[in-house]
Amino acid sequence: MFEFIRQHTKIMMSVMFLLIVPAFVLVGVDGYGSFKNNDKVVAVIAGEKLFQAQWDAAHQQEVDRMRASIPNIDAAIFETKEARYNTLERLVRDRVVAKAAEVDKLLTSDARLARSLQQNPTIASFRKPDGKLDMERYKQLAGSQGLTTDGFEARVRDELSAMQVEAGILATSFSVPSVTNIALNAFFEKREIQLAKFEPDSFKDKIKPADLEIEDFYKANSKLFLSAEAADVEYVTLDLPTIQKNIVISDADMRNYYDQNSTLLSGQEERRARHILIITEKNSTNDVKNKALEKAQEILKELRLSPAKFSELAKKNSQDPGSAAKGGDLDYFTRDAMVKPFADAAFSMKTGDISEVVNSDFGYHIIELLDIKKPKQRSFEELRPTIESDLKDQQAKRKFAEMAETFSNTVYEQSDSLEPLTKKLNLAIKKANNILRTPSSKTQGPLSNSKLLASLFSVDSTQKKHNTAAIETGPNELTSARIVRYAPAHTKDLREVKNEVRERIISEKSAEMARAEGKDKLSAWSAQPALAKLPTSVVISRIKAEKISSEVISAVMQTKESEMPIFKGIDLKDRGYAVVKVIKVLARDVPEASVAKQELAQYNQWWSRAENQAYYSMLKERLKVEMKVAKPVALIN
Repeated sequence: MFEFIRQHTKIMMSVMFLLIVPAFVLVGVDGYGSFKNNDKVVAVIAGEKLFQAQWDAAHQQEVDRMRASIPNIDAAIFETKEARYNTLERLVRDRVVAKAAEVDKLLTSDARLARSLQQNPTIASFRKPDGKLDMERYKQLAGSQGLTTDGFEARVRDELSAMQVEAGILATSFSVPSVTNIALNAFFEKREIQLAKFEPDSFKDKIKPADLEIEDFYKANSKLFLSAEAADVEYVTLDLPTIQKNIVISDADMRNYYDQNSTLLSGQEERRARHILIITEKNSTNDVKNKALEKAQEILKELRLSPAKFSELAKKNSQDPGSAAKGGDLDYFTRDAMVKPFADAAFSMKTGDISEVVNSDFGYHIIELLDIKKPKQRSFEELRPTIESDLKDQQAKRKFAEMAETFSNTVYEQSDSLEPLTKKLNLAIKKANNILRTPSSKTQGPLSNSKLLASLFSVDSTQKKHNTAAIETGPNELTSARIVRYAPAHTKDLREVKNEVRERIISEKSAEMARAEGKDKLSAWSAQPALAKLPTSVVISRIKAEKISSEVISAVMQTKESEMPIFKGIDLKDRGYAVVKVIKVLARDVPEASVAKQELAQYNQWWSRAENQAYYSMLKERLKVEMKVAKPVALIN
């Protein structure tokens, strides 16, 4: 366990991210005080209301997180009704699970909370050389998520409790092999078919829309030809790179910084050790702890007599699954990679020493120090670029904090121009044309930030041409913008869109003709199968689609064997029509043993998820969940 956690920090970071971040999405500093009580209610869970503002905040956090992870992603995909509703469903699910944990009294002990925080690599990196936690950095971590440290820990505790709600289902779910095989055989079954497609492209040359028809279509469908509201804007950004350009670090300051931090800058000392761990929990009874301690002391006594037996005794007695098989070897590690009691002991020993029994949150350790790897001292000239960058970054952050207040006050107090701001802070005005409320995938930088755009297209900005407030458009980045020219949404003139209207008419009519042709053939071939002129048959399955559309695959695989052979028609909407002759069922190929094992594991996962979803549905009924917002049609099965 001890070794697993140390060697799998990325996994633990991901786990902690999944535990912590969803909660941060929902709230500001330790609560929901910023949300108005009279806001629109979008859902009710166990009598508790979920407001529009909370939904909006959660969705915005999700958008910001995704855009930070994938900067070039098209922001438009987040603004669809479907994307927003998915956020609401996730928000409701979090609330349902949290409420279930509360009702069922699934509490998280102080010991478990402590272990979770200690295993968080980000928090571990905040430890100073003496092993103590840098509380300022810890507070900054919490503050960056809109929380105090108490709120941060309370939220992690809640998330750990919530995990217990579904853990029982996920951990105990299983499927009967005989039933699994029946389901998998049915899923992987094949069908022999013949397919005829009637595509709109075959009919487009036959359609020649007249001017009157184009005009009538334009009038009847004017909403299809709206021009989005747009604006030409100017904006000013305060960020660290801009501030850093004007910062000059003297040689004396760099030399002084080197003298004070040369050891730290050269890298951390690493030590290699092995250990024997006897596990205990913080909340274990004294009797359990005493027995574990006695066992550790007995092992230590044997080691004092025969130090060379350390590896053998570790394999036999250590309860750390990650290192026991390797004779307790933990490889090289830095001080901050280990919990404090262990690190304090390991970094106070000499090579070859065997420690006394060391007590940590994991249990009782006996440690043997195998090697010490000291970092090579690097010269000032080697470190000069790093030092200059570090000092510039430090000064820029301090200066940013000072300038941010001036920035915010100026754009508010002199709201009809950005010029005063540029003069006070020596910043440049940038310009951009044809900016939309919803940014395109090509939009980069501050003008892709949804918060800034929402403020920019507010009534105060579009009508009065006032500066926006100072908006945080990125880490250590503030932006204010104002509209220079505004064009409201309007229906485009027919002359602008005549070709587009013509293409729409052709597309619609050609699809109609394709459907009509397909339905005629379906009727004729069903009545007289011998007349059917179809291509060579192919064998398809759910995993071997042969470039066939999902609608056809679904219709074919749902056809009963007793009905075969049979002709079926599938409406492909704007892609035309398909007529398929379903000839017969073919059994799946017998999979290799390794493949069959993988399929069984996959099926068990599906089954587990299905049971978990059923359990969640039961929780929703039990907690009387009411969704006050209609589900978008595209998401309704």
